[in-house]
Amino acid sequence: MDGMRECSSLSRRRGGAESAEKAFDSPLLRVSAMILLAFTLHAQPAPCDNTPAWSACEITFELSGADAAAYPNPYNTVELRADFRSPQMRSMSLPAYWDGGNRFVFRFAPGQSGRWQYHLTSNVASLEGKEGSFNAAESESPGFIHPANVHHWAFVAHSGPLTQAHLWMAAGEPRFPHLDDAGFRAMADERAAAKFTHVRGVVLGDGTDAAFTSAGLPDVKYFQRLDDRVRYLNQKGMIADLTIASDPAALVKLFPTAAGRRRLTSFLVGRYAGFNVTWQVFGIFEGYPGARALAKEVGGYLKEMDGYQHPRTCGAKVTSGPLLDDGWMNFAGYGTPDEAVGAIEHQLYQAPAVNRIADTDPVALRHHLWEATMNGQYPECAGLTGASAKFMSVWFEFMNATRHWDVEPYFDVDGGRALALPGVEYIVYIEKPGPVELSVEHHGYEVFWVDPADGSTTRGKYSGEHFTGEPPDRYHDWVLHVVREGTLSSMNRSYKFDSWDVPVQEIVINPEKIPYDIEKPAGDLTVGKPAEFAAKLKRSTRGTRNMMWMWTGEVTGEGEGYRVLGSGQQGSLTVPTGLASNYPTDILLRVYGINGYGAVYMLAKGYSLKQ
Repeated sequence: MDGMRECSSLSRRRGGAESAEKAFDSPLLRVSAMILLAFTLHAQPAPCDNTPAWSACEITFELSGADAAAYPNPYNTVELRADFRSPQMRSMSLPAYWDGGNRFVFRFAPGQSGRWQYHLTSNVASLEGKEGSFNAAESESPGFIHPANVHHWAFVAHSGPLTQAHLWMAAGEPRFPHLDDAGFRAMADERAAAKFTHVRGVVLGDGTDAAFTSAGLPDVKYFQRLDDRVRYLNQKGMIADLTIASDPAALVKLFPTAAGRRRLTSFLVGRYAGFNVTWQVFGIFEGYPGARALAKEVGGYLKEMDGYQHPRTCGAKVTSGPLLDDGWMNFAGYGTPDEAVGAIEHQLYQAPAVNRIADTDPVALRHHLWEATMNGQYPECAGLTGASAKFMSVWFEFMNATRHWDVEPYFDVDGGRALALPGVEYIVYIEKPGPVELSVEHHGYEVFWVDPADGSTTRGKYSGEHFTGEPPDRYHDWVLHVVREGTLSSMNRSYKFDSWDVPVQEIVINPEKIPYDIEKPAGDLTVGKPAEFAAKLKRSTRGTRNMMWMWTGEVTGEGEGYRVLGSGQQGSLTVPTGLASNYPTDILLRVYGINGYGAVYMLAKGYSLKQ
């Protein structure tokens, strides 16, 4: 084996060969035994043989004694990657991960059935250039998820085609990697029963939750336990959303150098990319100087190293939209119930969005859940109680019966907020019950009034192009579903993502066409000091009656991106610390408005910013 043992089972067989050799005194018998042993070793299946497509298997390498002596700190010094080549001769690369001692493991999920080959690249001479192959078996798994249809999700097979849509509904369980075994199992089983498709947790902890030793090495037992938990979530039909660190300060405390962060990322990608996962660099990034550059650094490592290109984002108190322009994220993270932020940014960015909803009051959570849905966002809910989990299950059952991967925010509605696949189905959320007017294409429709608390439904019919009606009562919020059921059923025989051209918004920036002016702030701004803001409408129209607003500030020379400072036509804003390192400086205030027809305007004005 050239100083290397490939797979622990082979090393045990090698030890058995030495014992067998000593049992024979006759040279002839010894030679015969060695021939038989060699034939037995040759007949053993290769690692990963018959692994079902999209299931993780492991190929293990162990350093020889000489290599171990040359690389006494293998986690930090050994470089080992494999190029995997599919039956269709498509290649993807993955790093190996250190698993304690002198052991390195490739965790790989073949993306299709057939014969796969791999080729090693390493700074360890005995591993460099080694090759192997194995056969993957057929599987009914749809694969891993990727962004699709601009703002949505789909499973994508290795060869490229979309296989089916994915409805993202996540439970925020930040300590799931650190719970005791019984607590984790109870949580996972409960979330699976409630129809959740994702569970989010934070990988790196501190104190009793520490994932790395004081020597800067991974706690192997902790990560092996996390392996089992990610695997269990996948087996239960849920994707593990892995947040690397809670915030930038937590990451820098553990890994102050870029080399250390790169090594960490390689370790995590090698360990978990073979599972069904998504990546989130930080839980939040706002309020930490240099956070954008740090997120771009680590996110860039993820994009470079993860051959599967699992979804990548950064969590946020409000929005990680400012980071999308850096090129490493492929979906946006939100942490605000403010409907204006999500509504406006949905029109600005061609990427899916996931909003973390954390309300201690279940009814408030339900309202924020449906408002986020009308923004075209997918939900992640934290702090779930029994009632909250029930509301989420109702949401899932409803959305799962729609063409959720095809609907977009729809604005030809009064009395509620809507999503639509025009001419097929319209979904309207009425937070404050009252009369609803909805323009539709001229067809016959089934009409459903759905109680979002329990899913109970009142059914009717409508034919025409201007639906008007009221919910069955005014005691709580309602969901209106106007749908051509036969057309929807026919379309759903296949998961096509080209049923209509998804509208992409052009922002109006010509001041002459913008229906408002910036009236306040009237003077300079000071960091940490509240200042009044106000927009003044230049003309009143039907569209401007239902305007939503977002106010952002950016010190362009600092490279931190913008921060959302306020919403509404008027109010108070405060410029946070961390946007600038030198004062006085200039800050660019942008005011976005989206009218009742979905048109987005942006007006900018510069101010002096003092400390």
